[in-house]
Amino acid sequence: MKKILGIELGSTRIKSVLIDEAANVIAQGSYEWENVLIDGLWSYSLESVEKGLQASYAALASDYKARFGAALTKIDAIGISAMMHGYLAFDKDGKLLVPFRTWRNTNAEKAATELTKLFGFNVPMRWSVSHYYEAVLKNEPHVKDVNFLTTLSGYVHYKLTGNTVLGVGDASGMFPIDCGNYDINMLKTFNSILTKNGISTPFESLLPTVLSAGEDAGTLTEAGAIWLDPTGDLKAGVILCPPEGDAGTGMVATNSVAVGTANVSAGTSAFLMAVMEKPLSTYYKEIDIVTTPHGAPVAMVHVNNFASEITAWANLFEEVISLGGGKIDRSSLFGALYEKSSEADGACDGLIGYNFLAGEPIVGIARGIPLISRTPDTKLTLAGFMKMHIYSALGALSIGCDILDKEHVTISTVVGHGGFFKTPKVGQSAMSAALGAPVTVMKNSAEGGAFGIALLAKFRLDNGGDLERYLCDIFRDTEKVTVSADEDELNSFDSFMKKYKSGLAVEKLASEVYYNA
Repeated sequence: MKKILGIELGSTRIKSVLIDEAANVIAQGSYEWENVLIDGLWSYSLESVEKGLQASYAALASDYKARFGAALTKIDAIGISAMMHGYLAFDKDGKLLVPFRTWRNTNAEKAATELTKLFGFNVPMRWSVSHYYEAVLKNEPHVKDVNFLTTLSGYVHYKLTGNTVLGVGDASGMFPIDCGNYDINMLKTFNSILTKNGISTPFESLLPTVLSAGEDAGTLTEAGAIWLDPTGDLKAGVILCPPEGDAGTGMVATNSVAVGTANVSAGTSAFLMAVMEKPLSTYYKEIDIVTTPHGAPVAMVHVNNFASEITAWANLFEEVISLGGGKIDRSSLFGALYEKSSEADGACDGLIGYNFLAGEPIVGIARGIPLISRTPDTKLTLAGFMKMHIYSALGALSIGCDILDKEHVTISTVVGHGGFFKTPKVGQSAMSAALGAPVTVMKNSAEGGAFGIALLAKFRLDNGGDLERYLCDIFRDTEKVTVSADEDELNSFDSFMKKYKSGLAVEKLASEVYYNA
């Protein structure tokens, strides 16, 4: 039996999945972690990366031993995925120069705005080039010592193999991609700007080598094997596929890499990926242009905030239950709350809310502050309260997707994955109302990006080929459920969004007042 390992470092969980040659999940493990604020910026320490990876892998190895009665020693292929974007800067000795700056930070507005105008191409604040250029503009001392930049997946891959490479999908969140590699003309333009700022090092020399799905990305070294599995059971020599971002692995896990397909990942943050037939007519600050793991252009609608507020309120309700001597497992609590939302009258019983824990550039909010409001005559119900939070999570995403409609981007299918879809049909129906299209959830997609990167590792093991055809063969008989929002849901969401858009001015003012106090 072949054993293929996929590991994804998500924003709240590091998940490991082991599949066989038929793409069946045969073992899994996970480790929960949280980002922290360091000097006002969201980050994860490299120590927590190492600890979390080892714990997640150990849980998977334990699960494997429980199922098969033997230690997990030989693996045939490995793939690493992680949150896209961000800034990991190292010096020539491999020392991290500043704490990891994640996708969640919105401190690079000046750099992103200048680069977007310079390139005539939307460059979001969370992209690696924006973080780097912002550091240049602010004359941060570490800039002169930068020898290498990468993403989180690229860093872990480097620790396992010693290779400084990156899958094209993840690389497209560092710097714009053209024809499968960094855009040459934009690099020339950027280098001229860097020279004017006293930086002589060509930017491309700081970036990882770009690889497409199926290409050779190196093998697991002895040091890498011990780093991942300190017990020494895991043997070196395993082949690895190019490391990818969570957007790319989400596309793979949902069989959404062909033109006209789309997928939406809904967890702490959310993003919709639509594989395009032709370029957009112009650039939009709300739309990222990235690629699939095999280099096809993708329109990405990304929102920083999605389900965190739902989780926060569920935690509060769990605490209330415990005060009364009750006890409920988290899965049942979330399911009950989602189901309760379907009982709300009209548009969330008159409630309006914003889930912005972090800034939300897509709607012009620089710094987040969660906000809930209602008129004095609004009936406060649990059903309306939960439906408001579900719709609030979808608000910014819906605004971004309006642009794709205007650009006539064809979306034949939308496949959803992430915790938002765990409760049957509730999340799908709401998402369908927000996107104006049916939403499908597949059985395999519940495994998320860890499953997606495992499939890319299997693709590498099977010597690559046509990725679209390869995935169609794998998913041909997969169980799936498709939900379309009914007329009541469509009307309810439309009513909510009218108030949501009008109230954004209040949210922005609240943020400005709070942070300037």
